[in-house]
Amino acid sequence: MKNQWIEFYRGLVTVKASGKGIERFINALTRSGIYIWNVKNHGTQAVTFKMKLEDAKKIRSLARNSDCKIEFLQRAGAPFLFKRLLKNSGFVAGALAFFAVILLLSNMVWGIEIKGANPATEYQIRKELDKMGVKKGKLQFFVDNVESIQRKLSNNIEAITWIGVELKGTTYHLQVVEKNEPEKPEYFSPRHLVAKKKAVIVDMFVEEGRPVVDIHDHVQPGQLLVSGIIGKEGETETVPARGEILGETWYKSTVELPLKSTFQVFNGNEKVKHSITIGSLNIPVWGFGKLEFKEYEIEENEKRIRFLKWELPFSYKNVTFREREQVTRIYSNEEAFDVAKVMARNDIKNRLEENAKVKGEKVLHQSVDNGKVTISIHFQIIENIAEGQPIIQGDTE
Repeated sequence: MKNQWIEFYRGLVTVKASGKGIERFINALTRSGIYIWNVKNHGTQAVTFKMKLEDAKKIRSLARNSDCKIEFLQRAGAPFLFKRLLKNSGFVAGALAFFAVILLLSNMVWGIEIKGANPATEYQIRKELDKMGVKKGKLQFFVDNVESIQRKLSNNIEAITWIGVELKGTTYHLQVVEKNEPEKPEYFSPRHLVAKKKAVIVDMFVEEGRPVVDIHDHVQPGQLLVSGIIGKEGETETVPARGEILGETWYKSTVELPLKSTFQVFNGNEKVKHSITIGSLNIPVWGFGKLEFKEYEIEENEKRIRFLKWELPFSYKNVTFREREQVTRIYSNEEAFDVAKVMARNDIKNRLEENAKVKGEKVLHQSVDNGKVTISIHFQIIENIAEGQPIIQGDTE
């Protein structure tokens, strides 16, 4: 049996034929290649059947030649449905407009909730969100994804340590952890302070405990600096030694830098393609044309389309193609040594604690060989060299 869904889209009719030549009429239809189905007898001189709309005009002459009378009882299928829709075009247009408005409103930003931030920080966050286009009434399709918003806020606002961004329906929820939260007091068990590296003592700030070294003393790793055992002999007690012992320490950094290097950079040219995705099917809606970039990077941003609280099985996607080009950088020997020195200083800063300071530096070696410069620098650093060492019961100085 043929697929009746296809016939529905083409249109079909229900026909009643009556008269003495019913059999001749049915045979004539068969010989003419006209397909009919659901044939039902109604007495001896009447029959009903269904047929294609496109064949309806062909049967009148066959009916006359067969001494039959035909009557169209019912019309069905897409062509007739379309005609009825045209007659009720106002209602259809209203329904489509209503659906479009609900769909549009379901995919807008209607709320931004920020928790965990004081008023000043919240103002900064809202100001930054406004710059990014994350504001009430903005379509979610044209807003960065959640990961991008979170990354930009973390990079641009110094007052926050961490921020979580979540989109629930039409509302963005932001959870903030600020840097200026009061630090919880640290509690230590009884301990000594010992040297964690070789150094010369330059200053001392002892809050609790008994210092056993003086300024200008040379100390070795593991050497006792501040004792956690205090009191007179026979009347001692153990305390958690606390304080900072600033010492001069020494570091060496060696950097190699090629005089000529090649790398990729973005040149500012980009092309954006917009599409609607249904499962694995991608339907382009904007940004047609051939991509002319030879070298590029791709950034995809896909957003599910919602209708009220439900997620529909299709999404809006925009793909950004950013052109990049190859750049060759060539340093002179002097420029290369200057850059290498900066790299060495950055290397040292990454290896030090936040409060450490660079006292001085001295170039130990620099050379040019095989198209690259090599430089070794000795750094003098002032830093806290003390670290805790638990006092085990029975320890004595």
